[in-house]
Amino acid sequence: MVIKRILTNNAVVVKENGVEKIVCGKGIAFKKKPGMEIDTSLINQTFVLEENATQRYEDLLKDIPMVYVEIAHDIVNQAKLQLTKAIPDVVILTLSDHIYAASQRIKEGIEIHNSLLWEIQNYYEIEYEIGKNGIQMIHDRIGINLPDDEAGFIALHIVNAQIDGSHTMDSAYKITKVIQEITTIIRYYYSMNFDLNDIYYYRFITHLKFFSIRMFSGKTMDSNDLDLLNVIKEKYIIAYECVLKIKDFLKQKYDYVLADEELMYLTIHIHRVVNKALNKNH
Repeated sequence: MVIKRILTNNAVVVKENGVEKIVCGKGIAFKKKPGMEIDTSLINQTFVLEENATQRYEDLLKDIPMVYVEIAHDIVNQAKLQLTKAIPDVVILTLSDHIYAASQRIKEGIEIHNSLLWEIQNYYEIEYEIGKNGIQMIHDRIGINLPDDEAGFIALHIVNAQIDGSHTMDSAYKITKVIQEITTIIRYYYSMNFDLNDIYYYRFITHLKFFSIRMFSGKTMDSNDLDLLNVIKEKYIIAYECVLKIKDFLKQKYDYVLADEELMYLTIHIHRVVNKALNKNH
């Protein structure tokens, strides 16, 4: 591999088969210049970046010490193993940037509160566990103690990478916020709390995750089966009235019109999860 640009002593840009890549490794650019070959045995991470994004990530890597990239790399690898899902490597760069910034804030005595920490802990248990392991890793390697709030932020990076690696972490935050808002409407409407360990609750939260993804993508579920919707409305009257409140809320706050198909599925899910919780309390 021939060096095209040197970013730091530990990161260079190369071009291979017409594709630009960022390759990282300790001392990979030591005493090197553009046009020279690199020692491929030193490479521990390669990033093939989407078009028009290379400059952004080059700038990012120039500012981040290599240890943070290595920590992010290990966190993402753990996520791949535990979730058994494809996670784009580019999340390593955004996660290392976040971890570095969070560590600098802690050194300055600044802590940022994660307002969705409870939701992250309960909606994304595996990702949150990965986040907790991540902050332990940070403590072990660089001696900085990050709060649980940061474990939640790391979890959101992993969640977002599963949704769509091209989006920012803001996508996962918005989705989690919508889930929080919808479940709050239901809790107040029925004056009840959910059984967080119930399988119906897990399925409901999963449905809300995918619904939120569709909502922010501008997509809807299309169906012409109005007869079935009418049956559901009559069979689950209270749940349907609750969904209408959710529909009004989404229209008012997000200018999103809930399609009939979504009305139907939300009604069914709400009826199931609420009935299960209420029966368990009696």
